[in-house]
Amino acid sequence: MKKPGSYIKWLWILLLTPLLLIYLMVTLVVSGLFGELPKVDELLNPKNNLATVVYSGDLKILGKYYSENRVNVSYAQLDEDVVNALIATEDARFFEHNGIDLKALLRSMSGIFTGGSKGGGSTITQQLAKMMFPRRKLSKPELIVQKMKEWVIATKLEKLYTKEEILALYLNKYDFLNLAVGIKSAAQIYFNRGQDSLKIEQAAMLIGMAKNSSLFNPIRFEERTKQRRNVVLNQMVKYGYLEQKKCDSLKALPLGLSFRPEDHNDGLATYFREYLRDNFLENWCKKHINPETQKPYNIYRDGLKIFTTVDSRMQKYAEEAVNEHMSELQKMFSKECLNKRNAPFAWNVNKQEIDGIMNSSIKRSDRYRELKAQGLTHQKILETFHKPSPMKVYSLRGEIDTILTPYDSIRYYKSFLQTGFMAMEPQTGYVKAWVGGINHKHFKYDHVKVSKRQVGSTFKPFVYALAIQEGLSPCHQVPNVRTCIKTETGEEWCPDNSDGMKGTGQMITLKKALALSINFVTAWIMKQYGPHAVANLAHRLGVTSEIPEVPSICLGTPDISVYEMVAANSTFANKGTYIQPTFITRIEDKNGKVLEEFIPKSDEVFSEEKAYVMIQLMQGVVQYGTGARLRGSRFKLTNQIAGKTGTTQQNADGWFIGLTPDLAAGAWVGGEDRSIHFNSIVEGQGASMALPIWGKFFKKVYEDKKLKVTKGDFPRPKNLDPKFEIDCSKYDNEPIEGLSEEANPFDNL
Repeated sequence: MKKPGSYIKWLWILLLTPLLLIYLMVTLVVSGLFGELPKVDELLNPKNNLATVVYSGDLKILGKYYSENRVNVSYAQLDEDVVNALIATEDARFFEHNGIDLKALLRSMSGIFTGGSKGGGSTITQQLAKMMFPRRKLSKPELIVQKMKEWVIATKLEKLYTKEEILALYLNKYDFLNLAVGIKSAAQIYFNRGQDSLKIEQAAMLIGMAKNSSLFNPIRFEERTKQRRNVVLNQMVKYGYLEQKKCDSLKALPLGLSFRPEDHNDGLATYFREYLRDNFLENWCKKHINPETQKPYNIYRDGLKIFTTVDSRMQKYAEEAVNEHMSELQKMFSKECLNKRNAPFAWNVNKQEIDGIMNSSIKRSDRYRELKAQGLTHQKILETFHKPSPMKVYSLRGEIDTILTPYDSIRYYKSFLQTGFMAMEPQTGYVKAWVGGINHKHFKYDHVKVSKRQVGSTFKPFVYALAIQEGLSPCHQVPNVRTCIKTETGEEWCPDNSDGMKGTGQMITLKKALALSINFVTAWIMKQYGPHAVANLAHRLGVTSEIPEVPSICLGTPDISVYEMVAANSTFANKGTYIQPTFITRIEDKNGKVLEEFIPKSDEVFSEEKAYVMIQLMQGVVQYGTGARLRGSRFKLTNQIAGKTGTTQQNADGWFIGLTPDLAAGAWVGGEDRSIHFNSIVEGQGASMALPIWGKFFKKVYEDKKLKVTKGDFPRPKNLDPKFEIDCSKYDNEPIEGLSEEANPFDNL
């Protein structure tokens, strides 16, 4: 019979051998025998893919660009309940250990030997190590080695970071699914809240997901996730973070999700954000090197902070104004299309022209390019465009499931009128609102800066500005008769008025002629100074698009963007100084270091005196001209407004540009193709198609007193030259024969 001492000896051997083996294994791991461990620099600067965040001028998040939707927050920015729930559930002795909790480890190992679950042995720090240096597919021996590495990394992390920093690193790193990487994104996406203002039960749900996001995905497994949330709440009671009575009431609550998955097609300023990414930031990144990577900055991974000038409130009002007006306008156009033989194309567009338009659209489609890349012939591709298939299509009532041929879907989408709207501060150049279309998901093309369309009579202020610059007064009178101009080819160009009105022979002031958009007078000014002078002045005002030096430009034949037109007209409201539109104030790196600040370029085009005279000239448009409906019962905008409507041939384009002392804005409305338009000038003129967007926007802006946009007057220069007569009432008392404002089809909407 063996002595009792021998049993004790073997018992100690059995107990100590695993610990010695573990110690030996850890020593070998530290020595690098099983592969290199992360260097200190890698631990201090972990490689995270951080989302670039776009902020509005009032510091609201407009959107993000990311490969992983992660935005880091500090420990101080974390909700206390989130921290308490995490510690109570994942690592109750977090503040007591140095990365490895021996008690939890032994408990876990005993569970393995006894066959019962005793809970996990991994600390929060170990879990962080695992997230920072993810495992690949490993065999069991390799898995043991990897586990040892994670222990070593965890102890190193504890030496390099404070406990608070480790908690923040963990919560910033964890993937909560549904494009929510990190606690900030998760709080926003699941509950539409900041990570610093979560309710206890919301914090508990998110921490519950940390066990296994796929298993406890609240979108797919609501009841299972709720049960897991309640486990977390129980743990908070167990460790003194929550009272039992309150816990019981919280456990009875539903998850209360406010699920808002982030998508580039959702949220405010979608067209602006897309333009910012494609046409500005990617070019900026190519020219600026990230010192950490020694490569150009990456907007999807480097966590840049983009501070824009867009005001989130004004952007909201602009989008509301567009949606409200375009919905009503579209209903009218759709009703008209019911009686069109070639709908949505105009009645006078022949089959050959329609085929040409449709074929061009087919070739520009993603479907065509993909099939072409697969090697299909043009004829084979066209055949696929005539095969019906299930699809979702856009409608005013939301997406509709239907069956259409791709050809018919292209024609269907052409039936929607498009729009572009922009507002900016004349004094700073700051762009405050940017709406590039009616629905970014279905219509990607930006109609603020990318699209260029004929501007019609909104070009006329540039022509009149030349007359003012040369010393004419708003009250200067010219005969209201047809004017002919000899072109370079020797032919005579003799434009008619848009409504077919004949010249009366009466004298008319420049102010009234602009207000009533009389082509005869505009042609008369063009004849005095020539196309070159007009084009040159328009370019000085900020128009960068090509302007052919031909007489017809005075009636608005050039193709120009909304962006250019608003900026150019803003010069008049900015005392004659053109200021380049600015939509970014600065760019910071992930640590808040300013990488670049942006200051708009400016150029003095007019004297303050002549700019003021132009404002007075353009006010006539709103006082009694084509923009007078802004004064009516629908908008009730009685403050000083200078502006100009514009309508192109066949009503293809409708424009309105309007200026106030604080804000300048412009709207364009038209079909995707110029052969898509209203039949009648009543619905198709700029005052009906575009002006209501402007009116609705400003009405909303003025009603929001927090914006502090005033209804003040344009400042009058102290010493206005008497030759610039601006009160033309004594000349314009008599009405112009044949002129009457068209009925407004929206007055009764």
